[in-house]
Amino acid sequence: MALLALVLVAVFAAYANHFHNTFHFDDFHTVVDNPSIRSLGNIPRFFTDATTFSVLPANRTYRPIVSTMLALDYALGHGYGPLWFHISTFLLFLLQVICLFFLYRMILDRTTPGGHNDWIAIAGAAWYGLHPAMAETVNYVIQRGDLYCTLGCVASLTIYARWPALRKTGIYLAPVAPALLSKPPAAVFPVLLFLYVLLMEEERATWAAARRALMAALPAVALTGALLAFESHMTPKSFAPSILSPWDYRMTQPYVWLRYCDALFLPVHLNVDTDLQVFTEFGLRALVGFVFLAGLAMGIWASLQRRALRPVAFGLLWFVVTQLPTSLYPLSEVENDHRMFFSFVGLVLAAICLLGEAVRRWIPRGERRAWAGAAVVVILAAYGWGTHVRNTVWRTEESLWRDDVEKSPKNGRGLMIYGLTQMNIGKYPEALDLFQRALLLTPNYATLEVNLGVVTAAMGNDGQADGHFLRAIQLAPADDTPLAYYGRYLIAKGRLPEAIAVLRKAVAVNGSRMMQRTLLVEALAKAGDLAGTKAEEQEVLRLDPGNVEVKLALAGPALQGAPMWLQMSLTQYQNHAYQQSIASAKKALDIDPKLAEAYNNIGADYAEMGDLKNAIANEKMALEINPDLQIAKNNLNAYTAKATQPAGTKTPEDFLNDSLRLNQAGRFDESIAAARAALALRPNFPEAWNNIAAAYESEQKWDQAINAAKRAIALKPDFQLAKNNLAWSLSQKQKAGR
Repeated sequence: MALLALVLVAVFAAYANHFHNTFHFDDFHTVVDNPSIRSLGNIPRFFTDATTFSVLPANRTYRPIVSTMLALDYALGHGYGPLWFHISTFLLFLLQVICLFFLYRMILDRTTPGGHNDWIAIAGAAWYGLHPAMAETVNYVIQRGDLYCTLGCVASLTIYARWPALRKTGIYLAPVAPALLSKPPAAVFPVLLFLYVLLMEEERATWAAARRALMAALPAVALTGALLAFESHMTPKSFAPSILSPWDYRMTQPYVWLRYCDALFLPVHLNVDTDLQVFTEFGLRALVGFVFLAGLAMGIWASLQRRALRPVAFGLLWFVVTQLPTSLYPLSEVENDHRMFFSFVGLVLAAICLLGEAVRRWIPRGERRAWAGAAVVVILAAYGWGTHVRNTVWRTEESLWRDDVEKSPKNGRGLMIYGLTQMNIGKYPEALDLFQRALLLTPNYATLEVNLGVVTAAMGNDGQADGHFLRAIQLAPADDTPLAYYGRYLIAKGRLPEAIAVLRKAVAVNGSRMMQRTLLVEALAKAGDLAGTKAEEQEVLRLDPGNVEVKLALAGPALQGAPMWLQMSLTQYQNHAYQQSIASAKKALDIDPKLAEAYNNIGADYAEMGDLKNAIANEKMALEINPDLQIAKNNLNAYTAKATQPAGTKTPEDFLNDSLRLNQAGRFDESIAAARAALALRPNFPEAWNNIAAAYESEQKWDQAINAAKRAIALKPDFQLAKNNLAWSLSQKQKAGR
């Protein structure tokens, strides 16, 4: 037990840097934007209404245990701080590592009794707990469903194996019931139980033994069948798992299995969103996949020939059985690294059994075995370090999707989401370039068109923005997202009647999403429709009693509302959403103009965006209000020192960022000057020429813009953003000449 405790300490050390990692991807529609999990009073609804799982109709499925645990984490953390969400997941992960040790040891004891089994089981539990592939589930809040599913099956099998006297009571089924209410792949438990009884408890795999194993699995079959039927009944018809060709999807899966097995030993290609596409024809990779499948079948058959190797067969069959649900039933992604979580329980068992057999056969007792043990410890430490490093990738949306773009450059969705992270910190040209690259890969992607609308609007190209929003609505007329963002854009442009009409349509399409409802409240209030505003506010609070924005609107300019906006600003700053953070801090100042901390937040946001002039100005405002605010003093000193550095210490990238900031501020001549300063240091700098082109565009100096864009393209022929600027300038020059 001391060794098991040491393993748990090692697993904690590997994950010590993950507890403050932010939310990602599917977390937003199931956790962050989901008002249902913000009240413990909704827990009974989770079991009767599957629409509470997600604000997106196409992603609504029946997972009441997952929603319940999310609500508990939200309550414990008093909001969306990620700490409690990660703590609850990690504690259950440690429990799974403990269960794996006992399960592995019992399986090994049944086939090759001996004291060495403790060491092999410890190595297996440690390998699983320290493996970087597990970090793909442990770090991903909403994918805790994989953990609950796996833990439930492992715990039920452990209880069944450890306490035979309890089998008649059916108590061993207690863990698998919530697993089935967490994620459908837990439905394979009866098959795993059947295989365990047949291979581990029967001396020979005869027909009589198979009948006994089947009888042992019948209670699990009955429970699974009942819960699956109930889950199918409860899942809304709006749920849409995939639009991929089922046969192409299935043809690709053997190759995907090969990649998963490769990752057990060399997890160097872990990726949140792969660019692997389904195979549309039976090519070389498909052939390799089916050859691997044949080899896997031969390995299982060979392992069944010796009782000592039955754990290998059981482990490989575990891998096959747990992969089948996501391989036969087409999902929206052909491959996903968190799908390894359940299957690696079996692969690790097979690998450690083979390792133990090799040690017994070929390494004599004594010094050589000591060296072999030391090598295992070093290898496990390397896996643990890999997990620690992988956690840093999951730290923020920006770090996660930068890693994705580097590893999957042909993934249009990955490029788009990485572009979003750049847009959130004010890097509009970089975001637009990423969106344009994504557009080449996914030309009819409504969400991408929405983001193109947002970024072109932010860059002042209203005509292009309108076109992108309308294109998104055309591509996805039954999706509320394009309507909501178009409504927000129309509010910003003062087109209130249009905004109200669009937002009412968004609410009609999806009334459970708060974004369009709060925007509708804002639009109605600005249009002077007091009765309509009041009615919508009450409806928002009925659906989301804790909605901060509407509560503040109802409370009026009450000073107690300012701390809420200040906290929201801080949270957005920590998530690198600097522009949103500034907007929230300004709302705090609207309520309490003497809130020094709000000015400090704004200063910090501007500093992160590279705008030291505004950063210094806001820190000075903070100190005028509160001369004793130490954080503002520290920030002011740091920003002033940075701003007064000799110009010669600036890099071309520094001047480029200055040029971008000045362009966004409408100071186009200064933007051009900063870009030329970058060129003085690096003459072949295509991004600087593109900035010059963009500034001349804004001044409607089409010839200069065309020349600058051509210079950028000459230096970087695949520079899509410069090509866009060139095309725009040429078209505008042609119009001006008519």
